[in-house]
Amino acid sequence: MHIGKYGMLRKAYLKNHRKGTYASLMMSGKLNGHLKEIDRISKERIEMITAKLLEYNPAPGKTIDPMGWAGHMNNLRHSAEESVLTELVYN
Repeated sequence: MHIGKYGMLRKAYLKNHRKGTYASLMMSGKLNGHLKEIDRISKERIEMITAKLLEYNPAPGKTIDPMGWAGHMNNLRHSAEESVLTELVYN
């Protein structure tokens, strides 16, 4: 079973900071399912938040200012990712 970036971050967090929850999930056989679900939800939320941020903060024209556009999109994506990490992964 493939677990993505956010699932692996969640696993490391549980292992280091929530040892009881980690052990409980591992003993019950639900750890991989939990990690896969966190990864899936995180990816969906990042896409949703990025789209909403883009509505409120439109990017400069990609053909006119490609570097400005790339920087703007990266900033939006990092903001969305930080929000998801705080809400889902490190909680």
